[in-house]
Amino acid sequence: MLNGNPTAMNGDAKRCFKLLIVDDSNIMRRRIERLQQFEDLQLVGTAGNGLEALELFKRTDPDVVTMDLTMPRMDGIECIGQLVALKPAVRILVISALADKATAVEAMERGANGFLEKPFTDRQLNEAIADLMR
Repeated sequence: MLNGNPTAMNGDAKRCFKLLIVDDSNIMRRRIERLQQFEDLQLVGTAGNGLEALELFKRTDPDVVTMDLTMPRMDGIECIGQLVALKPAVRILVISALADKATAVEAMERGANGFLEKPFTDRQLNEAIADLMR
């Protein structure tokens, strides 16, 4: 292990990405957690709202975040802006039932990198996460 990241010591090592899941639904957080199938993706935490996400983000420094938009205490749009301000290179996948074009555009303008509409299939989630890690 180097700097807390599980990577091999040889030149063929793949980078290990850290994942933070943010959604106010416990069921949705668990579903995303179960569905992500990448050995180079390590779950570092889950949060039920934007304020929790910010606290966890500062402690765990994730590379990839899945973000719901409609949450109590701080919504996803506001949280995206704050996460990007802390770490411009963070990759954010919005996962939301709010699929209107204006909402997706606003999320992207704040710094999101992708948008996945709920409900989604296992394949759609895994493809969207794979796209973020490229």
